[in-house]
Amino acid sequence: MVLDTIENLKYYVGMNPLFADVVKFIEENDLASLEPGKHFIKDKDLFVNITTAKGKTPDEAVMETHKNMIDIQIPLDEEETFGYIPLEDLPDDIPYNEEKDITKYPNQPGSSYVTCRPGMMAIFFPQDGHAPCIAMTPEIKKAIFKVKA
Repeated sequence: MVLDTIENLKYYVGMNPLFADVVKFIEENDLASLEPGKHFIKDKDLFVNITTAKGKTPDEAVMETHKNMIDIQIPLDEEETFGYIPLEDLPDDIPYNEEKDITKYPNQPGSSYVTCRPGMMAIFFPQDGHAPCIAMTPEIKKAIFKVKA
């Protein structure tokens, strides 16, 4: 997991070749003014989903992991907190949804929590369990980049 400002994403391009395309997309587009929905940048290997999510309490948030994609989650209008737990500390008997590339772990608290403000990002790799959308507000507008791992 990485927690940093969006302007520092350029320092992480060595971690995945598609990160350079994310940096370019952010430089060329105002994420807050993009239409809701998926915007494909490199077919299914790289896209951004602009969405408004319901704010949740830590108990309501659902821990999740992805095997094939990296999440770069960026809150656009409100603070967002994420629960975090390493994949190795999660149960291994939970079914994986291959079509959606997600395993959901209901009733699994995070071992730690981090908060992103607008202008920041959280990057979650396949080894990172994360529970998004924890917020004190009813809704959070956010950008979720999905990057092929």
